[in-house]
Amino acid sequence: MSHEATPARTERRPLRFSVSGNVDDGKSTLVGRLLLDTRQVAEDQLEHVEEASRRRGFARTELALLTDGLRAEREQGITIDVAYRYFRTAKRRFIVADTPGHVQYTRNMITGASTADVALLIVDARHGVTEQTRRHALASRLVGVKNIVFGVNKMDLVGYSESRFREVEADLHAFSAKLPSTAITIVPVAALTGDNVVERSTAMPWYAGPSLLELLEEAPVATSAEAPFRFPVQWVVRPGSDDHHDYRAFAGQIAQGTVRVGDVLVAWPSGKQSRVVGIDRHPEALESAQAPLSVAIRLEDDVDVSRGDVLTHEAHPPRVGRKLVATVSWFDARPVRAGARFWLKNHTKTVKARLEAIDGTLDLATLALTPGAEELRLNDLAVVRLATSAPLVFDAYEDGATTGSFILIDEATHETVAAGLIRTESGEDA
Repeated sequence: MSHEATPARTERRPLRFSVSGNVDDGKSTLVGRLLLDTRQVAEDQLEHVEEASRRRGFARTELALLTDGLRAEREQGITIDVAYRYFRTAKRRFIVADTPGHVQYTRNMITGASTADVALLIVDARHGVTEQTRRHALASRLVGVKNIVFGVNKMDLVGYSESRFREVEADLHAFSAKLPSTAITIVPVAALTGDNVVERSTAMPWYAGPSLLELLEEAPVATSAEAPFRFPVQWVVRPGSDDHHDYRAFAGQIAQGTVRVGDVLVAWPSGKQSRVVGIDRHPEALESAQAPLSVAIRLEDDVDVSRGDVLTHEAHPPRVGRKLVATVSWFDARPVRAGARFWLKNHTKTVKARLEAIDGTLDLATLALTPGAEELRLNDLAVVRLATSAPLVFDAYEDGATTGSFILIDEATHETVAAGLIRTESGEDA
């Protein structure tokens, strides 16, 4: 299978941001305001929302109805599932994940934040920093979001008070100082009236910063193209047809980094090396490719590689082992103790795993590890030790989000019961 080699195509990725906060803090209203004031709402859709708002007795158009699509959400007035919306301005394209605020749906919130470049956390100006604020900030940071924007909402209900905003701002800075390597921005907004959401507010002349949309338009998009190369193998391509009798390639998505024809790669966990002789992306061949392209890589030698193996450059090897120390978020209503067994899925590799020990749970107020936990309960964030039935090829999460994260799956029900971020291999400093 030979094609004329061309450079890899690059496209500017839209900014992905998640919106989280307590129930009734105004998350969905704020997303609705963004959509409305950037002219993303069709006239008939707006008429439907206006009619629904009148029918339910609201004095104003309930903008949250633009995103709360599930019937149960509309009836309860809360967001249950993650509602994804797409919009664009003259400067940028956006993908927004409106996530649940209720503690019962923390796992949904983590799902929405897991692919975000920016986490937008909404705080009610009247109530300030709450346990859910801390939980959502910590969970966002744990899934790799390094840019957190706090929208101090409902400023209209505190008379656009600068002193109240400064109180909340100080509390947010004090808490956020405990989040490692995190960029923090705090903006006073009123989603219901639109103050500082899209346009800068005249009601808060004491605030000289950008509006929320202006911040998002200039926010940096995380890129992994310069990170050490990681290529989890998803499929071994061997057509066996007369036209491609000797074709053999390894297909998958580049998790991070860049690969070029001529590079020497190492296949893990075997440690065998071979040179790249071709990079295919139908219908063309590439001279180089970078994350997040999906490609098929052809090697010079007949190296034994299968699904779940990882190709890397020799200078930046991954970790290989059966012991993990990880931070997990427990999703299941049923508690779990040490000794429990699961399926563990890490990138394209799925193995059996055993919960060896619970080192402790994370205190949401101090972020300190509290030892002595005998079990994990719903929404617990904890540091645990796991042992797997076969070697895993992985990284610490800070070094690679794809190879450094995993989910735990119940063996009997096949439900996802936890999400985890690898801290280190057992036996090393956590």
